[in-house]
Amino acid sequence: MSGQETFGTRLRRAMDERGPLCVGIDPHASLLSAWGLNDDIAGLERFTGTVVEALAGSVAVFKPQSAFFERFGSRGVAVLEKAVAELRSAGALVVMDAKRGDIGSTMAAYAETFLHKDSPLFSDALTVSPYLGYGSLKPAVDLARENGAGLFVLALTSNPEGAEVQHAVRGDGRTVAATILGHLAAENAGETPLGSFGAVVGATLGDLSAYDLAVNGPLLAPGIGAQGATSADLPAVFGAAVRNVVPNVSRGVLRHGPDVMGLREAAERFAGEIRVAVEGA
Repeated sequence: MSGQETFGTRLRRAMDERGPLCVGIDPHASLLSAWGLNDDIAGLERFTGTVVEALAGSVAVFKPQSAFFERFGSRGVAVLEKAVAELRSAGALVVMDAKRGDIGSTMAAYAETFLHKDSPLFSDALTVSPYLGYGSLKPAVDLARENGAGLFVLALTSNPEGAEVQHAVRGDGRTVAATILGHLAAENAGETPLGSFGAVVGATLGDLSAYDLAVNGPLLAPGIGAQGATSADLPAVFGAAVRNVVPNVSRGVLRHGPDVMGLREAAERFAGEIRVAVEGA
């Protein structure tokens, strides 16, 4: 839609104003239990509502993991819909972590679920899997452009199993991951201040200098906190692209609930540490 702000523009502003932090919303059973909540719809509602109340007005980006809501059926999806609406109303951006990936009309339907402005689950961006071929993502790319949304494409993930696909070398001598990064750079060519099509790149991966991460788009970086990476690691992992990193912290923040002030203080601490690391790089 002409005239609307792109996801990349909104993301750059949100991170500059609120700090470069993405908080994951992952209401898995063990976390609900740690909060003293039952693993049921009431626990899900209480958990999600508390996170929104505590952080929606101050954190730049949230990444709800769709699966942890979907497991409760339609009532869980309704909780997710409400959270998305409330987070975006408070000025935060929502990256839906659904990792959708398919072909043809099915991929188009996934895109309509999360990237169509009239959908109750409309999000600022969606995580997607390119491993049916990057071209299979075209319906999502097109709809994201139309509605001022973005994508985060799985490229260099931190799970050990990912290497067997992502590090595989193609006939042209490039790895699969490098090919995905190249596609994203092409999508973002000429965009300012930041393109809307980013990559998922694990913060736990160490030296990535063999890869060109300068895709002129955001790099969603899980792994800080419970998975072992720290804010101070970011410049070494991401190099010159570090300012475009969207560091994701989930358990590192959420374990401080259900206390609202505990959640806020944890998020502020992570955002401050990340800002210092990025600005000092």
